[in-house]
Amino acid sequence: MDDLEKAILIMFDESGTINEGLKEQAKNYCDEIKGKPSICSLCIEKLCFSNLVQVQFWCLQTIHEVIRARYSLMSPDEKYFIRKSVFAIACFEGVDDNNVVRVLEGPAFIKNKLAQVLVTLIYFEYPLICSSVFVDFLPHLSKGAIVIDMFCRILNALDDELISLDYPRTPEEYSVAARVKDAMRQQCVAQIVRAWYDIVSMYKNSDQELCTSVLDSTRRYISWIDIGLVANDAFIPLLFDLILVDGLSEQLRGAAVRCLLAVVSKRMESQSKLSLLQSLQISRVFGLVTEDGDSELVSDVAELLTGYAVELLECFKRINSEDAKGASMELLNEVLPSVFYVMKNCEVDSTFNIVQFLSGYVATMKMLSPLREKQIFHVGQILEVICVLIRYDPVYRNNLDIFDKIGKEEEDRMVEYRKDLFVLLRNVGRVAPDVTHLFIRNSLASAVASSSESNVEEMEAALSLLYALGESISDEAIRTGSGLLSELVPMLLSTRFPCHSNRLVALVYLETVTRYIKFVQDNTQYIPMVLAAFLDERGIHHPNINVSRRASYLFMRVVKLLKVKLVPFIETILQSLQDIVARFTRMDYTSKVLSGSEDGSHIFEAIGILIGMEEVPLEKQSDYLSSLLRPLCQQVEQLLINAKVLTPEATDAKVVTLQQIIMAINALSKGFSERLATASRPAIGLMFKQTLDVLLQVLVVFPKIEPLRSKVTSFIHRMVDTLGSSVFPYLPNALAQLLADSEPKEMVGFLVLLNQLICKFNTSVHNILEELFPAISGRIFNSIPRDALPSGPGTVTEEIRELQELQRTFYTFLHVIATHDLSSVFLSPRSRAYLDPMMQLLLNTSCNHKDIIVRKACVQIFIRLIKDWCARPYGEEKVPGFQSFVIEAFATNCCLYSVLDRSFELHDANTLVLFGEIVLAQKVMYEKFGDDFLVYFVSKGFPAAHCPQDLTEQYRQKLQGTDIKALKSFYQSLIENLRLQHNGSLVFR
Repeated sequence: MDDLEKAILIMFDESGTINEGLKEQAKNYCDEIKGKPSICSLCIEKLCFSNLVQVQFWCLQTIHEVIRARYSLMSPDEKYFIRKSVFAIACFEGVDDNNVVRVLEGPAFIKNKLAQVLVTLIYFEYPLICSSVFVDFLPHLSKGAIVIDMFCRILNALDDELISLDYPRTPEEYSVAARVKDAMRQQCVAQIVRAWYDIVSMYKNSDQELCTSVLDSTRRYISWIDIGLVANDAFIPLLFDLILVDGLSEQLRGAAVRCLLAVVSKRMESQSKLSLLQSLQISRVFGLVTEDGDSELVSDVAELLTGYAVELLECFKRINSEDAKGASMELLNEVLPSVFYVMKNCEVDSTFNIVQFLSGYVATMKMLSPLREKQIFHVGQILEVICVLIRYDPVYRNNLDIFDKIGKEEEDRMVEYRKDLFVLLRNVGRVAPDVTHLFIRNSLASAVASSSESNVEEMEAALSLLYALGESISDEAIRTGSGLLSELVPMLLSTRFPCHSNRLVALVYLETVTRYIKFVQDNTQYIPMVLAAFLDERGIHHPNINVSRRASYLFMRVVKLLKVKLVPFIETILQSLQDIVARFTRMDYTSKVLSGSEDGSHIFEAIGILIGMEEVPLEKQSDYLSSLLRPLCQQVEQLLINAKVLTPEATDAKVVTLQQIIMAINALSKGFSERLATASRPAIGLMFKQTLDVLLQVLVVFPKIEPLRSKVTSFIHRMVDTLGSSVFPYLPNALAQLLADSEPKEMVGFLVLLNQLICKFNTSVHNILEELFPAISGRIFNSIPRDALPSGPGTVTEEIRELQELQRTFYTFLHVIATHDLSSVFLSPRSRAYLDPMMQLLLNTSCNHKDIIVRKACVQIFIRLIKDWCARPYGEEKVPGFQSFVIEAFATNCCLYSVLDRSFELHDANTLVLFGEIVLAQKVMYEKFGDDFLVYFVSKGFPAAHCPQDLTEQYRQKLQGTDIKALKSFYQSLIENLRLQHNGSLVFR
């Protein structure tokens, strides 16, 4: 053993006994040898005389690398020597008389590497230099299996490295592949195919593994060789013999099936393809798919049949001749039962898109209306396929029921997987509605009757089909119960499923009942069944908390829809919900059991809608409401006693419970209108006022706990809507309490509440607002920096986001004040101190803010203030200094300089709306200030913008005219002209 061999062995050693330093030395030594000019000769010599596979692999790898990197630099003699030697080794011949070692007797990875080297030579030399490499190889196949195997490896490597379109290729590789294929077609493909046929015929009983390799190579080449070489009276019968003979190995039979699939999938003109498909008589293999469903052969046959069906459908779509269409449909009808069997029972390769094929078939059926008997049968088969494919695997049953991580992942996966299948179901439903309805009815009946282990998955799938069907049915069709719906919906409502305790079944059942609830609107005899489904252990009282939560929400939706029709059942409903409602008056319940999305509010909202209707007699309504509000308010009062001396843990528990109760009361109040609570039944309003009194105490006892402040604020919003102006006496204290110590995040909610009050009551809130505005302004101007808030990448923290939100809400607040005749609030003695900073903020924002909507609001505020505070020309100045500020600062900076800036995008829809407000502002300023505005604007602003005198004069005329549209149009063209003249170099701030 020489030094090179030792170095190679050390480099490839995986025993762990050799240190990394020595390995690195060995690698460096080998790399140094690689750089020698005679390296290929050295490697070929080693291949001939070394039995060490590590040495053989290194030598072949090195030859491969050298050819790829240095081929163009090699001499003709060196190329000839490498070509002759590698070819001789591949053909199982000696390189010279002293050859001892035969590489073809080595392991598979050595032979694969040898094939790769030969393919690299073909890449550079075939057919220009070495034109007969394939023809020269063929006589050597007579040496037997060892050379035939090597030939298959070479063909496979050629496909992998160069020809196959399954891998990305460079333009150069595409060009070389075309060159090689053209030469092979012209020179040797026919001989190679003949060799394949002869080998398989000769060895099919003696060496089935070899035949399998040959057919796998054949399959790869069928896509680009002349199809007649394989699709003929010799080769096709051979393939069918292999497939249909029981004694042969499954691997060989599968390889023959894959060759047939390659023939079927061959790209060609549609009429020729149909003739080919007719000649194959694929029906001979239909029976094979019913064999052992888990075998590889069945999987291969399944892919063959689905591929065959896809091609027939394509022929039907593309061929125009009626006879040819009929022939393709006849063949398709023949294969479809087997295809449907495959889809329901076999693993089909993921490259075959079942939904795409079935959707294409359903689309063709639309053209065949009315459907023939065969098509109606196939519709039923498609529905069965859908039903099977949407079923969950029973292996996940427990995970889905307890809804652990695995269950959640499986449900998410299935939701995504089902989307296309449900689209297909809707399409089938449109093509054959009666068949679809009947199938779903029978599926439901079958699932109910079944007592098998798969009942849960079967039941869930049947219900999911009925649910999905509802998406393609109009509300009117549901209401009238068209088709079989008048039978399906009562069947759904009256059936008790044996697996109703399962989370998935219970959920899809409730969702399906909700989807078809419009049927019950016109068929009120089913209301008791609906109520039972939601109120018993199938719904709100289901043992699974996830089902119970969802049932509460869905029940609320059902109540909203059926509303008046539920009045006779209110007693029954309240009685059924008594235990649920009672939980909210138990101290230990909400904090321990309920969390997240379920807070009881859906149940209370449903009850509120029921008992809040005017159709409920006053006495009963008062009793119902009192029996709900009284215990909840008592619970709040009890929780507030001694709250300040509690431990933090006890305080947290109380806070959570209080939140739940406030949310429940809030939800309950949604069912009561302002007219009912204030005009027709003031006693109801009184109960809510008393409740508001109690809940406002929460702000006193827990003044700084944000979640509670937020919930109480939300309740005040509700009471504004429910009690109308009678809420006024409660507002001063409530608002003062909410304003105290509020953080920026809470301040946003507070301003939103004030906006609601202003929009609802207008000038009636003047005194309240006058009292609060100075404190609000002080708080906000202390929170928001005078400079712009940071906005670059990485600078926007949670705190900055909160300030941005506060700033936006403050602008809305100012806008609401100004546009509801309340601008005098800004001028009260205590608010005057904030007038200047407010004006500067509005000016800066109207000129520079990135949000165009915010800028527009600020311009609108200025327009409104000008109208409110400025009399017609030469009138008394209501706000000293305001007129000059508007003319000198707002007019020039916002109305001229800001729109000259190229960032003001005149082609954007929102910006154009802002531009319209800016033009309107100029018109209003002219109406109010006359020449004071006009002279300053055109004498100071226009010259600074280098506006020509003629355009200035035109602007003056347009402004003095009455056509605002003409003014806007002219002003836009003026701005665009000024931008063009100065190329946007003037930016005024």
